[in-house]
Amino acid sequence: MVAVPRQILWSLVGLLLTIGGTFIEAHFTNAPWSWNQYGIQATPLGVTYQIGAVLLVGCLGGKTAGALSQIAYIVLGLTWLPVFYQGGGLNYLNQPNFGYILGFVPGAWICGFLAFKTSNKLESLAFSCLCGLLAIHSTGVGYLILKYIIGAGFTQLTLLEAVLRYSVYSLPGHLIITCAVAVLSYCLRFVMLY
Repeated sequence: MVAVPRQILWSLVGLLLTIGGTFIEAHFTNAPWSWNQYGIQATPLGVTYQIGAVLLVGCLGGKTAGALSQIAYIVLGLTWLPVFYQGGGLNYLNQPNFGYILGFVPGAWICGFLAFKTSNKLESLAFSCLCGLLAIHSTGVGYLILKYIIGAGFTQLTLLEAVLRYSVYSLPGHLIITCAVAVLSYCLRFVMLY
C-alpha cells in the first residue's frame, strides 16, 4: 500500500510522464557487442512512451495514483490542453484512438492493483504490466466496436483496419515497452525501499 502523500506525488508524476511520453517515440538499439563494428544504431518501435508511463506509475504509485493521473490526463486533453497525440478538445472523442486513451484509467488501475498484491518480484511486475496493457487494448477495441455499432464509425477506416492499426500493429512495440517498464519498476522499487 502506498501512503496518501506518495499517491498524490505519483499522480502528478504520472500525469507529467504521460504527457511527455505522448510526444517521444520509443526506440531500441542494436546489441552492445556489435557497437564496435556498426556503431550505436537506434531503431524506432513505431509507438510512443505513453503506455510505458501509464504502466510505470501503476507499478510505482499504485492503483489510485495510476488511475488519478490518467483521469487528470483525459480531463486536461478534453478541456483545453493539446496533450493528446493529435491535439485535444472534445472533438477528440471522435478519434479512433480515443478508446485507448480511455483504457489508460483501467490499465493503470489494474497494473497498480496487481503490482502491490505480492512482494517485489520481476515476474509479478511483468504480469501486472501485461494485464494493464491488455486492459488498455481491450478498452480501445471495445470503443472502436461501440462506435461502429452505434453508426458513428470512422469513415476513413473499416473496423478491421482500425483494430489492426491501433492494436495489432502497435502490440510488438508495446510489449517491448512493457518488458522495459517491468525491469525499470523492479529496480526502482528496490531503490525506493518498497
